[in-house]
Amino acid sequence: MEVKKIAIGSDHAGYELKEIVITYLKEKNIEVKDFGPFSDERADYPDYAHPVANAVENNTADLGILICGSGNGINMTANKHQGIRSALCWQKDIAEMARLHNDANIMALPARYISKEEALKCVEVFINTEFEGGRHAGRVEKISC
Repeated sequence: MEVKKIAIGSDHAGYELKEIVITYLKEKNIEVKDFGPFSDERADYPDYAHPVANAVENNTADLGILICGSGNGINMTANKHQGIRSALCWQKDIAEMARLHNDANIMALPARYISKEEALKCVEVFINTEFEGGRHAGRVEKISC
């Protein structure tokens, strides 16, 4: 799958990293739909996780990226959507396995616990790794309730 469009959102803790990731993606000629927030003022992560998850679920974005302080809250919120497999990624190897073995369609980044450099490595691997399928496909099919 060639990634052409990414939906992205964060909370206030993830705002700065979100802006860095957006710049990086645009440099790669990937269209970005930014669901906010649009400043570092206090923002509740569910208000941004749900629209990103909806965009991925409805196929108006190929993949999603979510960012909050720990990555946990925004990741939990996205995973409430039946068609979403959001993975918390803090190392590029984890991002790779999330796509390769779990067919993750959203990546959550922990802004307070990851360097900007490592976050961009995670993004690079996430958008360039294909789902391996095979023995993993049956497992992925069992995820949704």
